[in-house]
Amino acid sequence: MAAARYVLVDVFAEGPFKGNPLAVFPDGAQVREGLRQTVARELNLSETTYVLPAADDTHDFKVRIFTPAEELPFAGHPTLGTAYVLGKLGRVALAAGKGATRLGEKVGPIPVRLEMNGDAAFAWMDQPLPQFGAPVADREGVAKLLSLPKEAVRDDLPIQNISCGVPYLIVPIESLAHVRAMRPRQDLWSADLCGSGTPNVLAFTTETERPESDVHARMFAPWLGVVEDPATGSAAGPLGSYLVRHGQVKARADGSFAILEEQGFEMGRPSLLHIVIESRGADIRAVRVGGQCVWIGSGELTLP
Repeated sequence: MAAARYVLVDVFAEGPFKGNPLAVFPDGAQVREGLRQTVARELNLSETTYVLPAADDTHDFKVRIFTPAEELPFAGHPTLGTAYVLGKLGRVALAAGKGATRLGEKVGPIPVRLEMNGDAAFAWMDQPLPQFGAPVADREGVAKLLSLPKEAVRDDLPIQNISCGVPYLIVPIESLAHVRAMRPRQDLWSADLCGSGTPNVLAFTTETERPESDVHARMFAPWLGVVEDPATGSAAGPLGSYLVRHGQVKARADGSFAILEEQGFEMGRPSLLHIVIESRGADIRAVRVGGQCVWIGSGELTLP
């Protein structure tokens, strides 16, 4: 029998037991290749990560990310949470509580910046630039996926597949009441929702729970073993890119766009995701997503 240590953190969280929980194995080699998916299914969080030695000099650590159902090429809250754990354990160099690292994921190296604050930290990641898919015309079909009437889906904005490493079908919803009422129809779910090319849905409204927020969102990915996610960093970049591309947010004085997304409220896991988009006209030049990480605890698994 072998032992493998893991750390639990909450990401995009104002405090403990908020945001999105994550399990990090800081010495991922303690869990052998054939058991990593099994362990992720056992822990049953939206993601579990394994930290491994860097494969080359483009990054400082290699990171493998698993949902309960499959491995991901990239994910947001696992990236931030893993970097935070490495910082807390002294494996990322810090000066005055600040530091930076590069995590090697299947989409390539992801830069992360940390600012430690006691047992918490604020972390920022750079995401791959967005890839915009063609708009989806089947508004009624998308509404049915979410158990909504057709008129609940806005007709003045496109339904569109956008990826910053992981594709999401971005769906604009008329009201906060409609977003609260959404229920994913798993009997209608597929790997190619309404011809969009993705099984993942991020639905949003510009009506929010909190006055300081810009958008309220929910994310559904039952094909990944995650019926609903309380905070989805890999969807925040696509959402911010969508809002900028379609003129739904105003630029700051320096020309960049700052967006505060709230998510997870319907799950009792309120989450706040900070998004910064830099663009020149329709050309998006940088995508950054950040949030607070909070240490929850640690444990040990006994493995065969």
